[in-house]
Amino acid sequence: MSSRIDTAKLYEWCRIPAEELESHPDSKIHLKIFEQKKNASVYLGNLMADEVYRHNQKGKRTKWILPAGPMGQYEIFAKRVNEENISLKNVYVFHMDDFLDWQGRPYPVRNDYYSLKGNMLADFYGKIKPELNIPEENRFFPDINNLDAIDKKIEEMDGVDTLIGGLGYKGLVAFCEAPNSPYYTISEEEYAKSKTRIVHLNEDTLISLSERDMGGLTHNIPPMAVTMGFKSMLNTKRAIFLVTTGQWKRTAIRMLMFSEPTVEYPATLFPEYVKDVTVLTDPDSICPPLDTE
Repeated sequence: MSSRIDTAKLYEWCRIPAEELESHPDSKIHLKIFEQKKNASVYLGNLMADEVYRHNQKGKRTKWILPAGPMGQYEIFAKRVNEENISLKNVYVFHMDDFLDWQGRPYPVRNDYYSLKGNMLADFYGKIKPELNIPEENRFFPDINNLDAIDKKIEEMDGVDTLIGGLGYKGLVAFCEAPNSPYYTISEEEYAKSKTRIVHLNEDTLISLSERDMGGLTHNIPPMAVTMGFKSMLNTKRAIFLVTTGQWKRTAIRMLMFSEPTVEYPATLFPEYVKDVTVLTDPDSICPPLDTE
């Protein structure tokens, strides 16, 4: 796939000093910088608890799309719920994605690297008192045997209140990556309507995951996934990205802030369709990739 990104503009964005980003007049999103990255997780966990409490007071449902990483906010959220007896009985959670093996089959559900569902059952639901917890019937995981289920449910519920996500180094959200085949083209408009589906992971994602998690052992990274598409992810009132993993996210953050929508960095679709988009980050993740002089 040939690039349609204006590299002159990209290099200009990548030279903006970090101290100018938070209040930059051309930014399409809100940027909140925390001096210590752990404080971004604390802020987000408290934001989640506050949203449920506020909705409970009004007798409203709380509807979320959540990732199985980053995870730090969930510990803060569970602590607030358990200590303050915040009922989650009217919370609905739609989970973004999960790994599949090379034949497109899910891994056993257990709390290990290969099962994102297992991670969430242990480290999100498993940290909450049973009497307060989200009912099992309100938990929606992508299912390879019923790919349309999540999209239909989110549409039936008129969208969600908040999407929380990470951000891949090339603008990945869930496992929605840049289409990279030279033999077909997907427009930004088409990608915005993409549904839950089974995907092969791009080679750059396999490399980045292996570098981060497996010491470069690409052979041990699941090569496929089931992922929510942008049709459901864009059907939200607000989107919050927790991005505190350092230098390999610096360009992606700036693309999200300044670029027009492009499938080369899929996250850039969010400001076009969602009014309230926020990135929570730290100083290391927003340093300029290029020399500012």
